[in-house]
Amino acid sequence: MTDLTTETRSVIIEREMPFPAEKIWRALTQPHLMQEWLMKSDFKPIVDHRFNFTADWGAVDCRVLEVEPHKTLAYSWGAYGLETVVTWTLTPRGTGTHLRMEQSGFRADQRQAYGGARSGWPQFFDRLEQVLARVD
Repeated sequence: MTDLTTETRSVIIEREMPFPAEKIWRALTQPHLMQEWLMKSDFKPIVDHRFNFTADWGAVDCRVLEVEPHKTLAYSWGAYGLETVVTWTLTPRGTGTHLRMEQSGFRADQRQAYGGARSGWPQFFDRLEQVLARVD
């Protein structure tokens, strides 16, 4: 028998991006770029920095958990009872970068939030690619 209170699910998106890791890192960590593809924020790539993502539907409370420039970025993602962790992993591949995002910690009773993340993150990735194609 599984314990539904402890079993969690993750949303994982992986894409090959034709951009160097340093450029993707900037889009993942600079608030003016993050606003263009994700949400408005007061993010700083400093461990333990608390920040918010804000959108017309509300806000997400976050705290930076891990920063390894051009390689790994992780932050907590809390909103409306949701307590998850978003982890970005950048792996150089040939002329580009393999970008992996995992949002982990969805409980079994958080189907709506899980479904929203599953449909939302691919759209964020599409917008991220558009921003990367446009900026230097």
